[in-house]
Amino acid sequence: MKDIYKYIDENADEYIADLQAFIRKPSVSAQNIGLEECAEYVKDQMHKDGLPADLHEIPGGPPLVFGHLKSSQSKKTLFCYSHYDVQPPEPIEKWSHGGPWSGALVDNVIYGRGATDNKGGLLAFNKAAKAFLKVRGEVPLNLKFFYEGEEEIGSVHLGPWVEKNKKLLEADGMHCLDGTVDTFAKVPEVELGLKSVLFIELIARGGNKDIHSLNFPLVPSPPWELVHALSTIMTRDRKILIKDWYEGLYELGEEELNLLEEKNQRVDLAALK
Repeated sequence: MKDIYKYIDENADEYIADLQAFIRKPSVSAQNIGLEECAEYVKDQMHKDGLPADLHEIPGGPPLVFGHLKSSQSKKTLFCYSHYDVQPPEPIEKWSHGGPWSGALVDNVIYGRGATDNKGGLLAFNKAAKAFLKVRGEVPLNLKFFYEGEEEIGSVHLGPWVEKNKKLLEADGMHCLDGTVDTFAKVPEVELGLKSVLFIELIARGGNKDIHSLNFPLVPSPPWELVHALSTIMTRDRKILIKDWYEGLYELGEEELNLLEEKNQRVDLAALK
C-alpha cells in the first residue's frame, strides 16, 4: 500500500481543496436547501476523479448518486454508503472561522458543516478509489458508490427505490465512512457495528373534557398512564423489558468485549455532558 499512500500524500492539497469546495455547497435536507445542486456536484466531481456516477430520481426526495466501478482482480463487491446532506447549521452566530459554509482551513483543521458528517467521509472514499486508479490502473475489487441526500432526516423517501432496485445494490460487504475518528484519542476507527434508532409514539387518552383533579382516583390520567407505560419498556439500569427484544442477538466474545472496554477507557464522560 506504500505506493497508494505516497500518491495520497503527494495530492493532499488537491483533496483538501476539493473538500473545502464540497463544504461550500449548502445541502440541508431538513430545510430542502441545495440538495439537487449538491447531488449534481458530487456526480461531476466523481467523473473528474475517473469514477462512474449517475443520478437516480427518488420520488419525493433528492437525487441518489450511484456508481459501479468494476475490477478484473476480484469477484467481490464492496458497497460504499454515504450521504451528501447535512444538518441545519443554526444558530449561525455561534460559528467561528467564517461560518458553516466557509470550509476554512485553520491549524490543519477544516471548519464547516459536513466536514466530518459526512462530506469528508464521502470524499475520502472517492479519493481512495481515485488513488488506486491512478497508481495501479484499477481498484482491487468491485465498488458500488451509493450517496443519498436525506440521511439526516431518516432517508424518508429512499425505501421504495431500494425495494425496486435490490439487484443493483447486491454486494459482499458494506462500508460507511461516517465520522470514523475517535473524538478523544484523535485516531481513525474501524467500527464493527453501528447503533441504530427506533422511533415509537405512545398515545394515552382520557376523558373528552377537563376533569377536576379530585376525580384522579376514579379517572385515569393520560400523563401518568404514559409514565407507567415508559416504566414497562426499560429499567433504570437501561435493560429493555420488551418481550423477545434480545432474541437472536449476537453474543460478544472476549476479544470484542476487550475492544469495547479499551474504547470506554478513552471516553471523557465530563466532556460529553
